[in-house]
Amino acid sequence: MKMKKLILIFLALTSIKCTEAQSLQSDKYGTIGYIQSDGTIQNSSYTTTGYFKQDGTIQNSSYMTIGSIKYDGTIQNSNNTIMGYVKSDGTVKNSNNFTIGFIKEDGSVQNRNNITIGYAIDIKKEWAAVYFFFFKFE
Repeated sequence: MKMKKLILIFLALTSIKCTEAQSLQSDKYGTIGYIQSDGTIQNSSYTTTGYFKQDGTIQNSSYMTIGSIKYDGTIQNSNNTIMGYVKSDGTVKNSNNFTIGFIKEDGSVQNRNNITIGYAIDIKKEWAAVYFFFFKFE
C-alpha cells in the first residue's frame, strides 16, 4: 500500500511539473515572463499578456490576433505582412532575410552579434523568437 501511495505522489508531482510555465529570462537571468505549456504568455507578475495558439495564431491579452507563425517558421503580422523567419537551426531573420538573432539549442537567445540577450529554455524556438524579436508582450 505504501508503494502505491509513493507512486501516486510521484505521478502527481511529475504532472504538476509538466504543466508549469517555462521562464523567459533576461541576459542576467532575471525572470521577465513566462510561457505556459498551452501557449499563454505572462509577464513576470503572472499577468496574461498574450497567447500562442496551436494553429499558429498570435493574440494579445484581449484575444485580438496580432500575427501568426506559419508551419515553415514564417512570422507574419495581423495584415499577413511577413515580419521575419525562424529557421530550423534557430536562426532568426527579418523580412529582408537579414539575420537578426539566434535561438540556441540550450535556450539562450542571441542578437546578430552573438551576444546573449536572454534565455528561453524548453520553449519552442518560434515562440522565443516572436517574444524577443518581433512582438512586445507587456
